Amino acid sequence: MNTARKARWAVRQSALPTVVKPCLSCTGTRHRPSGKFRVNASGKLLDVWLLLNCALCDRTSKVPVHERTHVSSLDPARLVAYESNARAAVGEWAMSASLAAKNGYRLDWTGTWRLQAEAGLDIPHVLDASAPLTVSVRFELPAPVRVERLLMIGLGTSRTEVRRMVADGRIRLPSAPGAKTHRDFEFRIERDGAVDVAGHPTVPVARSEPRKRSSPGRVAVFGVRPRVLSPAP
Repeated sequence: MNTARKARWAVRQSALPTVVKPCLSCTGTRHRPSGKFRVNASGKLLDVWLLLNCALCDRTSKVPVHERTHVSSLDPARLVAYESNARAAVGEWAMSASLAAKNGYRLDWTGTWRLQAEAGLDIPHVLDASAPLTVSVRFELPAPVRVERLLMIGLGTSRTEVRRMVADGRIRLPSAPGAKTHRDFEFRIERDGAVDVAGHPTVPVARSEPRKRSSPGRVAVFGVRPRVLSPAP
């Protein structure tokens, strides 16, 4: 009987990232998306900007999304989204790493996400169960999150404990626990780190028990059944 268990975690958006770049009117360096675009038309050519507000002085600045773009090259639905300040379109460009790189600013993802575990799964007691657990993690925004941070929140434990379980083979990850990712992935929780990476059983770790005195002609080895050794002729 297949006793394997599965669970789903979702990294959900709670806010848009902060744009980090110098303000032209004050000493501020942090900007919030205003939730609006500005669209200018010159004949058949369009300019589209994403509007930002300085968090310190509220000055509005513009980030070019499309420059001198022929109207026929834009999908009509997308143009409507720009003109109506559609929330999805604002979010798309506010979270765009390529737009940030093109315009020379960086995105601060602090406070933009939350982890939602599958309803009905008793996460704090996952490690006490006998069957292995496979967890699928899905990202709803491209926020780069440290893998061990997700495990700390999802399992309700410390960074030290997460790293210990990874080192012991109880948690099987596709990357190092300290790595950052924004892509969907899966990891596996084993009861006792019972299999290696190739899926073969691992050798049980010897327990810290008092060593028993061996009888003559016997060799006591922890984890191995003693064998009777014949005395030399």
